[in-house]
Amino acid sequence: MVPDWLHLLSIATLVFGGLCALIVLIDVARHPQHMWIMNVVWPVTALFGTVLTLWGYFTYGRLATHEMMRQAKERGEEMPSKRDTPFPVMVAKGAAHCGSGCTLGDIVAEWLVVFAPTVAVWFGWRSLFAEKMFAVWIVDFIFAFTFGVAFQYFTIKPMRNLSPGKGLVQAVKADAASLTAWQVGMYGFMAFASFYLFGTVLGAKLEPASAEFWFMMQIAMLCGFVTAYPVNWWLISTGVKERM
Repeated sequence: MVPDWLHLLSIATLVFGGLCALIVLIDVARHPQHMWIMNVVWPVTALFGTVLTLWGYFTYGRLATHEMMRQAKERGEEMPSKRDTPFPVMVAKGAAHCGSGCTLGDIVAEWLVVFAPTVAVWFGWRSLFAEKMFAVWIVDFIFAFTFGVAFQYFTIKPMRNLSPGKGLVQAVKADAASLTAWQVGMYGFMAFASFYLFGTVLGAKLEPASAEFWFMMQIAMLCGFVTAYPVNWWLISTGVKERM
């Protein structure tokens, strides 16, 4: 049974994540990012990154507003986001960029299966997997990959001035490894939470239609960030992925 304190904590963290996302959303509406896709990335990342995202956005994200870029261009200066952002922070932005696509994909996939359980059957529940969660993970990955590549496409294509076809190819190259690393971290924690924390310790089932599930997902996304960070370091260092 899920204790009351955990239920209340779950609700509180979700509300706090929503408030952090709202703060960023309001600010990007007033100060749009130079790359429009980052107007989506920052609020989505705040859903699970909360205060860390707020710090990152107001410290470094604000350097990449359209207004800041325009002023730097008029003065003939280097873009402040590239001049004043340390490389480790650029890597963090790259990982968050990937993770925001994963987050949206996972949210859509999880709720899709809640309202249409047959989808899990299509992907192996009861035929390949006794556990519904494993089938849902396949759906999660498909949606996360789709969103992640789309996010990367709208970053790489304008930055490199590529054709749509080449932009798509480069987006897949840039995001496939990062996204996979992120999902591995996310899946690992969710398996731990589902089978051990809830299944063994609490004797309860972790269901997507519960506040506890999404609280665990907030933590899982942070785990995904940790596993994706070194991959993004390598991708950006080798030029496969753009510095942000």
